[in-house]
Amino acid sequence: MRPTVFSDVRETMTIAKEEIFGPVLSIMPYRDEDEAIEIANNTPYGLHGAVWSADIARARHVATRMRVGQVDINGGPFNILAPFGGVKQSGIGRECGVEGLEEFCETKSLQLPVDVAEPVGPRLRAHA
Repeated sequence: MRPTVFSDVRETMTIAKEEIFGPVLSIMPYRDEDEAIEIANNTPYGLHGAVWSADIARARHVATRMRVGQVDINGGPFNILAPFGGVKQSGIGRECGVEGLEEFCETKSLQLPVDVAEPVGPRLRAHA
């Protein structure tokens, strides 16, 4: 498929509702940042998104509000060390990164008596 750009896409259009794979760009107008995020999150899918801005701090803020598994900022390259995967109907679980390796691990919890237990919170456990 040749790269294709669709302009003036509306939320009600099929191309805005489906998870499209391929060299496709849909251009959707929006009034402000909040509406842009609402449009981005108003889909049952959430594999990937992208944010372009001259203000990196603002782009990062927008990216954190998007319900997707990965966000490229200003065309940032794919990082094989970063976890990759979607949310919502785009799937669960991660590939790559530490999170991808953890998919192959089994977790065991030890319930110790209070007088010998040391508090360990999520992600604070020691790796042997």
